[in-house]
Amino acid sequence: MTDDQLTRRARRESLAGATSADDTRDVSGAPDDLIAYAREWAADDPDVATRRELEEVLTAAEGGDEAALADLRDRCAGLLEFGTAGLRGALGAGPNRMNRAVVIRAAAGLMAYLRAQLPAGHQPSADDLRVVIGFDARLGSAEFARDTAAVVVGAGGTALVLPRPLPTPVLAFAIRHLRCAAGVMVTASHNPAQDNGYKVYLGDGSQIVPPADVEIRREIEAVRTLADVPRPDDGWQVLGEEVVTAYVAAVAALVPPDAPRSVSVVQTSMHGVGGEIVRQVFEAAGFDAPTVVPEQHDPDPAFPTVPFPNPEESGAIDLALALARANGPDVVLANDPDADRCAAAIPDPLTATPTDPAGWRMLHGDELGALLAWDVVQGGVTAQDVLARSIVSSRLIDAVARGAGCRCTQTLTGFKWIARAPGLRYGYEEAIGYCVAPQVVRDKDGISAALQIAAVVARLKSQGRTVRDVLDELALAHGVYASDAFSVRVADLALIGAVMTRLRSSAAETTQIAGVAVSALDDLDRPTDGLPPTDGLRYLLADDSRVIVRPSGTEPKLKVYLEAIVPVEGGADGLTAARGEAARRLGALREAFEAMTRI
Repeated sequence: MTDDQLTRRARRESLAGATSADDTRDVSGAPDDLIAYAREWAADDPDVATRRELEEVLTAAEGGDEAALADLRDRCAGLLEFGTAGLRGALGAGPNRMNRAVVIRAAAGLMAYLRAQLPAGHQPSADDLRVVIGFDARLGSAEFARDTAAVVVGAGGTALVLPRPLPTPVLAFAIRHLRCAAGVMVTASHNPAQDNGYKVYLGDGSQIVPPADVEIRREIEAVRTLADVPRPDDGWQVLGEEVVTAYVAAVAALVPPDAPRSVSVVQTSMHGVGGEIVRQVFEAAGFDAPTVVPEQHDPDPAFPTVPFPNPEESGAIDLALALARANGPDVVLANDPDADRCAAAIPDPLTATPTDPAGWRMLHGDELGALLAWDVVQGGVTAQDVLARSIVSSRLIDAVARGAGCRCTQTLTGFKWIARAPGLRYGYEEAIGYCVAPQVVRDKDGISAALQIAAVVARLKSQGRTVRDVLDELALAHGVYASDAFSVRVADLALIGAVMTRLRSSAAETTQIAGVAVSALDDLDRPTDGLPPTDGLRYLLADDSRVIVRPSGTEPKLKVYLEAIVPVEGGADGLTAARGEAARRLGALREAFEAMTRI
């Protein structure tokens, strides 16, 4: 059984009620067993607020309240899963929520794992177990960071805590900058306000991948009680601004001294922690500071203007676009709350309307990915340089790489894989994640991406050209690569498995989709294209269209990725027709798969 399959089996076991290495009681069964387990958890909880919250649910459940009993079962449906994305879940009391008791166990498991990686017989020093810890401005983040620091010190390690709420890329940069064995970032990234998360990096500056996630999980499950986890009241170091200054300088240096810098930018931080660092980076690089969206600039864990603080979500950047229509900048940039992702919007005459004569539209993640790949090869590449994309991202950068004489590789979804591509010069995933400087941050970085986008727009502006011109040139050179995606959100994770099972069981009979023959149907749960197994299906159609269906790794939803490729015939005159045909194919594919994935 592969490591990825072990990960998925562990997920199923967790949801079935496994609570530790030696305790696999099924808490979905008899109320007495459930209540006894919940009482044990509450008694071990070091946080007064969450202990009281769980006790109140317990009291109601014991009194016969069926809703409270169902709530209790959900809260105790196994320890919140630790995987390659670390932890992520709703804040609240109980083992299946994000809270101090869960975080302390996770930190203890990480430290036990780090010790186990040391050479046999080696007496570890504090520097061997050096961990840098960052946190954002979400509810509970600062407290979870302090708990992690206490566990690191209690385990004989050195804990370095970033000085204030900061973006995830600063933490990812700090790991190698400070020569740490690991890094922890407390954030739920772009999840809703009720969530928080716990992202783990190893000493190479990249996120964990199997088998590290499984091995850390085993160490977490071995923690019987928090009384077994030493947690001193002090002993960790709160860093000064030096690490922030170093990150800002490293990113600012990405723009050559002689590059044009005349560009006007509207930027939104989506109520997150990126705004101040974006300003510092732009000014250090010699650009004017962006004009910010005031309603979304300051950190606010309630995210009052957006239900989902993700620039990709419908309506999330409406305030930024409204400001752009009023101010007329060259480009709009949007970061998610922990600023590891970046979106961009441009004026586009093809989408102009009477109320929006500039035609402001957000670039699809694949369009922006192709633009940044184009920028990389414009700067010069060698045959050893690698452009990398996730398996669900557009195949256009494969063509860009071939045309430039460098290599392109595909990886599983997630920067934990992309950042590990040998020879990486640039990597991206369609979910607006971009690594434009792997030598600075071995992860997606929405701040360096924002600066690079601004630099591209400034250079094009100095030449009397636009982003739209580059996208047209790419289409003329390589064909129209049109992509789209949609998600099926669920309240019950079991529904996602049911849809995947249904698609797999009908695979043999699926010979046509939207009137086009299926040329190949790959079950990604088996090794494919040299990649490790992952839960997903890939449909390749006779007209070069491609569809991938996979469960999200961070949210309760099924994701469907669509791509159509249409050659451009007749030069510039044929571009409109090719784009129209690509849009038609995407529409037909979407209609077909919305029906095929209906819950």
